Amino acid sequence: MGILDSRVPKGPLADKWTNHKNHIELVNPANKRNIDIIVVGTGLAGGSAAASLAELGYNVKTFCYQDSPRRAHSIAAQGGVNAAKNYQGDGDSVYRLFYDTVKGGDYRSRESNVYRLAQVSTNIIDQCVAQGVPFAREYGGLLDNRSFGGVLVSRTFYAKGQTGQQLLLGAYAAMNRQIQRGKIKSHTRHEMLDIVLVDGKARGIIARDLVTGEIERHSAHAVVLATGGYGNLFFLSTYCMGANVMAAWRAHRRGAFMANPCFTQIHPTCIPVSGDHQSKLTLMSESLRNDGRIWVPAKLEDAQAIREGKLKPTQLKEEDRDYYLERRYPAFGNLVPRDVASRAAKERCDAGFGVNKTGEAVYLDFDAAIMRYGKEKALTSGMKDANDTKVRELGEQVVEAKYGNLFDMYQKIVDQNPYKTPMMIYPAVHYTMGGLWVDYNLQTTIPGCYAAGEANFSDHGANRLGASALMQGLADGYFVLPYTIGDYLSNDIRTGAIPTDSPEFDAAEADTRARLEKLMSGKGTHSVDYYHKKLGKIMWNKCGMSRNEKELKEAIAEIAALRADFWENVRVPGSADSKNQELEKAGRVADFLELGELFAKDALTRNESCGGHFREEYQTPEGEALRDDENYKFVSAWEYKGEPKDAVLHKEELVYENIEVKTRSYK
Repeated sequence: MGILDSRVPKGPLADKWTNHKNHIELVNPANKRNIDIIVVGTGLAGGSAAASLAELGYNVKTFCYQDSPRRAHSIAAQGGVNAAKNYQGDGDSVYRLFYDTVKGGDYRSRESNVYRLAQVSTNIIDQCVAQGVPFAREYGGLLDNRSFGGVLVSRTFYAKGQTGQQLLLGAYAAMNRQIQRGKIKSHTRHEMLDIVLVDGKARGIIARDLVTGEIERHSAHAVVLATGGYGNLFFLSTYCMGANVMAAWRAHRRGAFMANPCFTQIHPTCIPVSGDHQSKLTLMSESLRNDGRIWVPAKLEDAQAIREGKLKPTQLKEEDRDYYLERRYPAFGNLVPRDVASRAAKERCDAGFGVNKTGEAVYLDFDAAIMRYGKEKALTSGMKDANDTKVRELGEQVVEAKYGNLFDMYQKIVDQNPYKTPMMIYPAVHYTMGGLWVDYNLQTTIPGCYAAGEANFSDHGANRLGASALMQGLADGYFVLPYTIGDYLSNDIRTGAIPTDSPEFDAAEADTRARLEKLMSGKGTHSVDYYHKKLGKIMWNKCGMSRNEKELKEAIAEIAALRADFWENVRVPGSADSKNQELEKAGRVADFLELGELFAKDALTRNESCGGHFREEYQTPEGEALRDDENYKFVSAWEYKGEPKDAVLHKEELVYENIEVKTRSYK
């Protein structure tokens, strides 16, 4: 196995980041003006990185496939962003945020990176408040916090149910300032199709103008990939439809190791699938689990009656309901981590207690919260003898103030009023903990190529706690990458501009054009979506919420056969030299068909259960994940060798010197 140099600084955990910043190389302001950086992706990680790097004086070029950076998928994040401010005075600290994150990831994340994340989390809130992000506030004007799964404190800052949108607008405003100053050149409606290496270093990208179809060359001294995750591999997911793995996979094919690809998160709070016509799924924020109680009927006959429309959930008595998370995990209740809640929902539905027509849904009920808030509101308003009708009215007003836009979204999609009847939810693919392997500086195994946010693997281990995605994206972009990238670029102050007429750019463009021509040459009758849906079903059925050796081997063979059929029989209409959205999708699905096989191979080699990776052969008698710390306490880092079946595994052994590794329990 190869040796991966994570470049983790020596010394006490709490001092690593400070000491590292004190000793890494810097680029002085005059020299920054002569250095170019490409940032691919303009979500929270890419947008904050681009704005910060340009503010420092670097010349930045940004690329996104949307018509505006503000349309990045970060805008869809609902619940909040974590930070160890301890405004609630409930015992939070940097160490506790660090501990919760490592424990939540089932002890499969790099200790030093997670501690740094916890340290800089407090700066994120100050930065965003200064930008004008309208975080929710308490009556006295202080910033409010709420809880998320996997923790026993309130550390999540939020802006109603649209936190991602507000944070992205803050980063977008910072980007716009630099665009106006000429320090950022923004390339919208552009997709990166390849990364260009010169003397082994990342020196630019090949991009396609999605409006004109033109192939373009762009050079830089370093390339930052902040392109999110690959959950659309499953076809049905909570990701936006355009989310893809192309930039990361192009880098992987050029030498960047892909780490832990099988670590994919299934979110427990999604609107259930309603039929084969769907192209994506819609998330209901985990913040709803603060006040909503999750349950199914306690009796099989009641569940059957509800599925047949003979019984309404509101008609079921309290004693006939099974609040199974509160029953199984009394300490954390409805706020267990996402992987635990998802598996518990699947177990109940598989046992026959599902509540929608497909049998794949559980209830998320706000009735108790509405009445609790209503009684409190009545008392504080001087209504000592308010009846139940008035109490419910007041409680609904409080819930609307906290979650109103989420309730409105649910009602528009499902055509049911969640104030009057419980929501129906079911797990769905939501986030990928795996991604490009990076060292402590966020540099991949390609010198000069960096990965930030969800595009890298570094912070969440085998499962991400809620509200930590926004935390990582902003931490990487605002407070980590602007320091660490200078350590590499300090050697480029005399390099000068990188020419785009070199043999390396010629070869990369030729490869790109050949690939596009091959995609266009298929003579079959099947659409791109035909193959994407087939791949998604293989992934969900055999690599989804639970996996086993037999089905993983079947998935590997089936995906390889599907990929061969795709290249032979896919039909892409139109031309390559004009706007062609089918061609865009074809390129992305082609990459998914390679990644899917590597995903299954990674899951097959990890003979344990941990976090979002649940192997049926490895579970406790109670059905919980059974880790194997002796043999699998490592990061799987895969080296590209052509076909996914030929990928070579490298291991980064995980060392925990400041935290006790023990059985993860939320009981």
